[in-house]
Amino acid sequence: MPRSSSDPLSSALSVICHERGELHDLLCAYQRRDPAARSRLEIFLLYPGVHAVLMHRVSHWLWRHGFRFLARLHSQIARHMTGIEIHPGAQIGKRFVIDHGMGIVIGETAQIGNDCMIYHGVTLGGTGKGHGKRHPTLKNHVMVGCGAAVLGPVTVGCYSRVAAQAVVLHDVPNYATVAGVPAKVVRSVRDNDEMAHSSASLRDDCDCGK
Repeated sequence: MPRSSSDPLSSALSVICHERGELHDLLCAYQRRDPAARSRLEIFLLYPGVHAVLMHRVSHWLWRHGFRFLARLHSQIARHMTGIEIHPGAQIGKRFVIDHGMGIVIGETAQIGNDCMIYHGVTLGGTGKGHGKRHPTLKNHVMVGCGAAVLGPVTVGCYSRVAAQAVVLHDVPNYATVAGVPAKVVRSVRDNDEMAHSSASLRDDCDCGK
């Protein structure tokens, strides 16, 4: 339960302040992935993807602790500030990199693993049917290209890539690249011994359950 129900926003912010190690890792992830980034200070001050993720940490804390209206209000403020819409119920892992970011939509029951990266215009959306789990799951180390849509309670496997403008309606296996409308597997590292070997050292830190 929140430590101070009379001041939930302060409680949420205090949680974020205690995650300075995570912030450092996030900024380093941006610096590794974006050749245009000149310093971590520049990333922290000027990158809307960083602002969206940090503000989501607060919104998600409020959501989990029952402050649903405040969570939605805070997430809408973040949306207007960054152009990135993340529902406060979405679960997002560590070192989540949003490149550019404008027009991104991430739904309530979406789950995103560690070390994922998505580009502008991406939708992790529902199909408009039913309740419960209705948005996608991205496993660890997934990349989703600009303008792509991943729809419904599908799973995109570890180290997989979704090409720009693809529409994913079915599960994507681990270590695959999908493209097209609807998206189909166009490449798998299992077809390429060199790529499979280079990825093998990364598998131990990845929950690649099928």
